[in-house]
Amino acid sequence: MQGAQRNSLRLLQWMMVASLALPIALFAIASTISYTSTRDIADREIERTLDVAHEHALKVFETIDRSLSELNEVVRGLPDDVIRAREGVLHRRLRRLTDSLPQLKSAWIFDADGKALVNSLVSPPPQLGFSDRDYFYVHVDQTIGTFIGMPLTPRPPYQGARFFSMSRRRDADDGSFIGVIQASVLPEYFESFYARIGSDRGSFFAMGRTDGVVLAHFPRLDRDLRLDPGGPVGREIAAHPAQGLMTIAWPSDGIERRIGYRRVAEYPIYVSAGFETSAIRARWYATIGQHLVFGVPATALLFLLLAFAFRRTQHLQMEAARRREAEEALKHSQRLEALGQLTGGVAHDFNNLLTVIRASVDLLNRPQLSEERRQRYITAIADAVARAAKLTSQLLAFARRQTLKPEVFDVGERLQSLHDMLATLLGPAIEIAMRLPAEPCLVNADASQFETALINMATNARDAMQGKGRISFTVERAATIPDTLAQVSHSHIPGHLGFVGVIVSDTGVGIPPARLGRIFEPFFTTKQVGHGTGLGLSQVFGFARQSGGEVTVTSEVGQGSTFSLYLPRVPADLLPQQQAPNTAPAVAGSGMSVLLVEDNIELANFAADGLTALGYSITLIDNAADALAELVVDADRFDVVFSDIVMPGMTGLDLARAIRDRGIKVPVVLTTGYSQALSQEGSLGFDLVQKPYSIEELSRVLHRAARLRRVRDGAAE
Repeated sequence: MQGAQRNSLRLLQWMMVASLALPIALFAIASTISYTSTRDIADREIERTLDVAHEHALKVFETIDRSLSELNEVVRGLPDDVIRAREGVLHRRLRRLTDSLPQLKSAWIFDADGKALVNSLVSPPPQLGFSDRDYFYVHVDQTIGTFIGMPLTPRPPYQGARFFSMSRRRDADDGSFIGVIQASVLPEYFESFYARIGSDRGSFFAMGRTDGVVLAHFPRLDRDLRLDPGGPVGREIAAHPAQGLMTIAWPSDGIERRIGYRRVAEYPIYVSAGFETSAIRARWYATIGQHLVFGVPATALLFLLLAFAFRRTQHLQMEAARRREAEEALKHSQRLEALGQLTGGVAHDFNNLLTVIRASVDLLNRPQLSEERRQRYITAIADAVARAAKLTSQLLAFARRQTLKPEVFDVGERLQSLHDMLATLLGPAIEIAMRLPAEPCLVNADASQFETALINMATNARDAMQGKGRISFTVERAATIPDTLAQVSHSHIPGHLGFVGVIVSDTGVGIPPARLGRIFEPFFTTKQVGHGTGLGLSQVFGFARQSGGEVTVTSEVGQGSTFSLYLPRVPADLLPQQQAPNTAPAVAGSGMSVLLVEDNIELANFAADGLTALGYSITLIDNAADALAELVVDADRFDVVFSDIVMPGMTGLDLARAIRDRGIKVPVVLTTGYSQALSQEGSLGFDLVQKPYSIEELSRVLHRAARLRRVRDGAAE
């Protein structure tokens, strides 16, 4: 029962753990999947945004490139003097071009010395030299097509926003260099466009040349930026020159971003778009937060319900445990009351036994004692010890706190074995009569509780007769319970064999009718204070009901009382086969090595001397811890371990478990007179010798245990 209760609490605890662990595990899995999905969605958005930025940049550069080509055709073959002469017309044409293209700040036509022939800003242009600008000098020595320059600041007297240039070479009919056509492109045009399409938090755009010079940047920068071709961005682009996707800390501000990049057709330009990884994580947090809004309350509610169920179950089990403890205490009190009734008589019997033993020892010490008388005294001592051992075992059975298992026994035989104890209990002034059946009357009940019930009924009868009179014990078979007031009847059960009745009659004062209905109540007594607790008959009633039987009473004032205990009868084939008593002589040791563990030095010396006389080799140790250490060092020295159970510190049962758990292949024989642990746990499969034991009995058990070991070892080989 207690194991089932512990299992139910453990199950609830596991369910509580699972109610948290499972949602957490599912949340972790869902979070991982959600993060991957969020990043994939961000990558797709980056790709779509990059498509837009790439398409926009391509159209802008193609438009400017086409416009430069058209201007080149307009002035092709015209000498510089003619261009200067037509400067006003050309100025207006360039002005219309820049007004139609918002990405352009200005357009210029330069001569071979880098001086402006025409521009879209002023007419006529100031005589300033621009031969030091990259958009001019890159064309002087070679034809490179369209050139895209670095970001520049307008040279005074020109003012306004910074720009980068797109330029083409002007060639004469013979292919010689005669000047440059240039358009100033506004980076802010691209940045404004990026601001419109990148409204999401953490959006990022950049446009730059293949050599790392950044032409446009969003968020806008207040300084020029040039990426190191050998840096992380440069290496990534070098590995995948056409396009790619990377997560990187951007050099301008160190912010980690997820960035996609793509080259703009044949131009030496890359456009890129991306998001800050913190913005991607923020999206993920928002998604997870939505799950948590519903998941956390549901999980918390489930956990609280299981916690409440656990506390409730724990409370109920504690109540049940307290109830069991109260019931056990009641049973123990009932046994103690019966035991208390025995105390005086038992002390008298023990004194008689001790007198026999003491007198026999004194007589054995007399000189010139004949062999016949010596043997008679030894036999008297042995008989007294056997009677004392039997009486001790009965007292221990009555005093035990644990619940014993039911067993099949013969009621008549058990009652006969209690005759001497009952005689001691009731005293010499009470006559005991027993009428027992010739055939066995078997029941399946707790033998200790049965004996306690008989003691309690006998004690009640003795007190009713004030210590004088006659008590009769009768055992008989009954088809049903004859008392019509009985609440239990098993005659309807298939295969029912009826009952075994134990009738206890006395010649006492009887019980008044008014009290007859209360005599089985706990703590109800008619005795004076200090002469009884009123628990004896309640134990009889509880034992009868728990065993599937009943107890009845009939009484008439002045005529005595009759208590009838009825227990269900079982068939004879359930009675276990009893082994014949072993009267074999002692077995010689022949050098067998025994590790003897006993903390009582007198008893240890007795056992060691007796076994040594039989040829055993004895190693005596007075505690279990040292014995285990001895076995760990060299277990092969010993053929068998013989240990007392009740010892301070490590008990004999602990030693036996340790030997078995460590795989030490030495058989263990245990001994005890009474052990609470042994009565609850059993001998755990080890041989057991009950105290008091004889050297002959001990030698047989030790020899059998060692012989079994040799057989097993031989079979293993």
